[in-house]
This record gives sequence, C-alpha cells and structure tokens, in this order.
Amino acid sequence: MPTAILTGQPVPGSSLEGDLRSLGFDVRHASDAGETETLLAAVPAGERVAVVDARFVGHVHALRLGLTDPRFPASALPGAVSVQPEARRALTRALTRESVAAGSGAAAPEDLAGRLGEALEADDLTVYRPELGTLVASVPADPQERNGVRQAVLAVDDEAVRLRSAVKARDGFFTTYCISPYSRYIARWCARRGLTPNQVTTASLITALIAAGCAATGTRAGFVAAGLLLLFSFVLDCTDGQLARYSLQYSTLGAWLDATFDRAKEYAYYAGLALGAARGGDDVWALALGAMILQTCRHVVDFSFNEANHDATANTSPTAALSDKLDSVGWTVWVRRMIVLPIGERWAMIAVLTALTTPRITFYALLAGCAFAATYTTAGRVLRSLTRKASRTDRAAGALVDLTDSGPLAESLTRFAGRLPRVAPAVVAFVAGAVVVTCAALAPYGGWLPVLGAAVYVLLSPAALLRPLKGALDWLVPPFYRAAEYLTVLALAVNAGMNGVLPAAFGLVAAVAYHHYDTVYRIRGNAGAPPHWLVRAIGGHEGRTLLVTVLAALLTAAQFKVALTALAVAVALLVLVESIRFWVSSGAPAVHDEGEPA
Repeated sequence: MPTAILTGQPVPGSSLEGDLRSLGFDVRHASDAGETETLLAAVPAGERVAVVDARFVGHVHALRLGLTDPRFPASALPGAVSVQPEARRALTRALTRESVAAGSGAAAPEDLAGRLGEALEADDLTVYRPELGTLVASVPADPQERNGVRQAVLAVDDEAVRLRSAVKARDGFFTTYCISPYSRYIARWCARRGLTPNQVTTASLITALIAAGCAATGTRAGFVAAGLLLLFSFVLDCTDGQLARYSLQYSTLGAWLDATFDRAKEYAYYAGLALGAARGGDDVWALALGAMILQTCRHVVDFSFNEANHDATANTSPTAALSDKLDSVGWTVWVRRMIVLPIGERWAMIAVLTALTTPRITFYALLAGCAFAATYTTAGRVLRSLTRKASRTDRAAGALVDLTDSGPLAESLTRFAGRLPRVAPAVVAFVAGAVVVTCAALAPYGGWLPVLGAAVYVLLSPAALLRPLKGALDWLVPPFYRAAEYLTVLALAVNAGMNGVLPAAFGLVAAVAYHHYDTVYRIRGNAGAPPHWLVRAIGGHEGRTLLVTVLAALLTAAQFKVALTALAVAVALLVLVESIRFWVSSGAPAVHDEGEPA
C-alpha cells in the first residue's frame, strides 16, 4: 500500500486525509522534516511515498493526477510530491538536507512538500507536473484564502473533468463523435466495478475473434453479426484506454496488450472474411493478404517517420508550417483526419461493408481507401523531409536500424560492402525491393529468377548498416524492406496457384509482422530492440526473403504450402515466446498506447 505523509498541523474540518485514503494511501502525520524523514525510512522500499502539506486544498482528481500516476518516477503539484521506488533515494537525500537545514534554523518550517519537489528537480530527476486545467490544487496561507480556495473547489465538478480527460485529446472523427460520447461512461462503469483496462482489452479481443468466426460462416446472417460485433469490439477498444486514463491504471503489460491486440483483431477479421468468402466459392485470400501488407506498411511508415523526427533538432519545414496553418481552420482538421482512414473510420467501413455487401467488395474498398491514405500521408512526409532543416540524433538513427530488422547475411556482407559507391540507403532499399518483387511476380512458379532477385536483394541489404541513417529520407528504408519481404511472399503464393498456399502465406506474414510490431513498441517504450539472437534466429528480412524464394524454386506447390506453414509456426513460436517473456517480466516504462497514428 502506498504511504502519504502529511506534514504540518492538521487543519480542522479538512477532508484531505479522507481524500488520500480514498486514493489508496496509508496516511501518516509528521510535524517537521526530521519526523518526515523517520517516517519515510519506515516505509517499505518497494512502495510509493507521497509527502503532502496538511494545509492542501484541492480536488481529489488533482491529487490522483499528481500522486498516483504510475508512468513517472516522481510527480508533484502545489503542496504535494510523490515518488516511486526508483526515485526514493533522491527523496531521502532531499529530506536529509531539509532536516539538517531545519536543525540549523536555515529553512522555513512551511511548504516542505514544495521544497522537496524543487530539490528533486535540482538533483537532475524529471518531476512530472500534471496539467490541471480547471482543477484546483493550492496551499492557502490563511483562513480567508482557504475559504476562497474551497469556493473555487466547489465551483468545479472534478468528476466531470475526470470523465472528459479520459477521452484522448486527438482522435478520429468517428471515434470522437460516434464512440467516445458514450464509451467514457462505460469506462466509468467498469472502474466502479473494479475492472481493469487489461480485462476490457481482452474482452475486445474475444469479441473481435467471435466476429471473425461469424464472418467465416459465409452466411448473410453471419456477416451482419460480424459487422455488429466488430463495432462493439471497437467500442471496447476505446473503453480500455479511457478506463486507463480515468483510473490511471497504466501498465507495461497493458501497453503491450493494447498495441498487439489491435493488430491481432484486425488481421484475424481479414482471415475470417477470406474463409467466409471461400465457403461461398470466392477466393479472396490474395486480397486479404494484400490488405494486411498494406496496413502493416502504413504503420511502418508512421513509426519510422516519427522515430526519425521526434527528437530532431532545428526541426522546421515550410510544409509543416502550412499543415499547422490548415489546422487552424476547423473543418480541415477533421477532413484530414478522416482521409488517412484511422482505425475508427477503417473499422466502421469494414463493419458496414461486411454486413451489406460481400467480402470481395469489402477488401476492394479497404485496399482503395488504405492506398489513398498511404499515398497522401507518405507524400506529405516526403515533402516535409525534403524541405526540413533538421539534424537527427544517434538515437533516431539507431531506432531506424533496429526497424530494418537486418539479419546475419546483411551483417556479414557489411565487411565487403565498404567500397560500394555512396548511394542514399533509401534508394538502395527501393531498388533492391523492386528487383526481388518484380522477379517474384513475373517469373512462373518453380523458376529460379526470384532466387536471383533475392540474391541481388541480399547483396544490397548492407546499405542500411554501412552508415548512420540520418539522411532526409532514410526513414523510408524500413518501409521499403517490409514491403519487399511481404510482397515477395504474396507474389510467390499467388503464382503457386494451389489452394492453401495463400492462407499459409497469410500466416507467415502475420507472424513476421507481429515481430516487427513488437520491435516498434519496444522502441517506443524506450526498452530497446528485440534481442540480437532472436533477429538472427528468424533470419532477418533478407534471410527470410531468400529462403522463401529458394523454397519456391525447389518444392512443388503442395510442398511449398507445407513449408510456408512450418516456417510460419516456427517464426510465430519464437517471436511470441520471447515477446511474452519480455513484456510480462520487463521493467519497461508503464504506458498506455494512445492508439495507432493512422
């Protein structure tokens, strides 16, 4: 149980102690810095500790924001400071200095909590200070000021503020106007019944899987049920994040579940639609795999661009300035958010088309919409990059290298590639990918031309490792590699022309895509890339691409189906076991994913 130490003389009629207890704190009292230091030493080392001025007046939700958020090692607001175990030593040092100063008469007896917050910052510790908005948090100096602050507290409904702040400030049109107006109340209902965001996230996954199962029946009733269940799954998907923000129940495991389950739900639904279409005599597995590839590559573009630029210095661009100017015109904001087809709009479109049309029409619309969105966003980012004056950091360059997923073949070839001409890595990656995909698409199944294309791809793959990826367009390197690997698998599976090969290819791409998403979320959580042994064990992008082309050249279509299935199972087992081990046991920062950027 976390501990709150109230400092100073208790104020008659104050609700502060009860408010702290309602937030789960064990409340203790201290008259000065020396007694506070003694009480702090008695608190178990693994627990959160808060030091609060007994004169504090404010909203309960202000205390919740300032004292209980698990994402930050230290946080503070007027009259209160809170630290997690990792910041405990810094608080102890600050209190020791306060005790010494108090003993010498050099320190003022009041505002101990405020001075501790300043001391933590002086000790090079980042102290989170939440944006309170209309919420009140104050330490009044006299009874008259105290009455005024109490009136200010009564004038603001902190529960209404808490409910509003549970909704993301920036979201899509469909989510903002069709889901959040009521999903926030579902989140509050869940909080009052002790449900956790992870439980809601799991319920969303189960609902989406049932929806996929309904779609797989291939009946009109099944398609209608699938569309409705997919929408309900999205409602729960919004609810879990709102519940996390409403109750500040952030966790490392929750961030991983929220991030990966979104992809699992959508791609499982694609598979369900393909199975349902097959029951009706229509083979749309190629469309399903194409939709998964396109959506995954869109995400890689988003992640790569953001990682390359989020900490860049002198990060200015005329294109970005124009975008900011357009954002000042209200209606353009919503139009631009809708045309990128974010998850809310995308799932709503899929659900409606599933219920009213056929899986083939659904996939055609999905591919057309996502292709337009990808073209729009990528073109804008290319323009920004070309007109931007920015210096990218070593961290950004390292993140891009991790996102390329280069394996042992690329690494071993770097020692021979130092004499190659200095060509932009993005250009090399594009050319290499175009060569292998073109060869795989144009050659008949069983030919060796795809193997030759893959060999060229492998020989050019060290380009991403030879020098830091700090160029203007180097963020395109990971997306080009993703597209090349996935499209090669798709082309070979289509050319095989045998039932079952495309579903096996779908499973392989899904397993590899999971590995790439796992890499992204580790980097976003500042937890580093997956271990080097895992990347080597699954071959890297160049090794897997070469392997698949060789298998297609050596094996019959029936044998190729078995080989793809075995490869998919092997990759899935390796990446899932390592991913689960890491996210369940790691010390990665406690966050809650704010949803996909597109």
